[in-house]
Amino acid sequence: MPATALPSSGDEPGRAGGASAGGAAKTCDASGMAEIHRFFRAGFGEGRALVEGVAESDAAHADVVGDHLGMLSVGLHAHHEGEDTMLWDTLEQRAPSCAVHVARMKEQHAVMLVHLNSLDAALPAWRASGRSADAAGVLTALDGITAALAAHLPDEETNIVPVMEVTLTPKEVDALSEHGRKATPKGKTFEQLGAILAAQPDGGAEWQRTHLPAPVRLIWRMIGKPKYEANRAALIGRR
Repeated sequence: MPATALPSSGDEPGRAGGASAGGAAKTCDASGMAEIHRFFRAGFGEGRALVEGVAESDAAHADVVGDHLGMLSVGLHAHHEGEDTMLWDTLEQRAPSCAVHVARMKEQHAVMLVHLNSLDAALPAWRASGRSADAAGVLTALDGITAALAAHLPDEETNIVPVMEVTLTPKEVDALSEHGRKATPKGKTFEQLGAILAAQPDGGAEWQRTHLPAPVRLIWRMIGKPKYEANRAALIGRR
């Protein structure tokens, strides 16, 4: 989700007003936040159905679904870690009136971390057994995550992203994105890319044109998409 520099009025990042950013000139494009949020909403949103679709004691299927949920967990951990370490202090310094929103974001992250850690702890036993008794902890954690996301993501998009766009530089927004990309588990690039594309309103066509060079789009069509679709079939237990 690379940031796109927009025309500058001569204002420097950090000179923008408060949290409302009323009338301040944009310094970057942070729309990538909403794009990655769609990925998390969709991925965790279908998590309960995927777990419940695993037949009793089907450890092989549970392992596939659990691996997928683990990928989502790693991604959300990294996304929030990037904000915690690279975003909040900067916003508080450059847009002091945003501090009340930043404080709320930190609280929401803390709640989310409890549920993510519960998911991480519950997955191994269920992946190994496929038993519904072991799935209970996974489902409880997923319910907590989806509820926390429902509260956190709209709040962040409404009250944080507009401030980012008048206080951060494109390089700083790119650094946040890169932090998330680096956390992609080995071998999961196509699975994650496919999930990001599928979560976009148009199925990812515009996202590809904006973010992927033509050679990479070709690799995706020829190699990545078939791998993603095979994984999707495995997730829902379709042979």
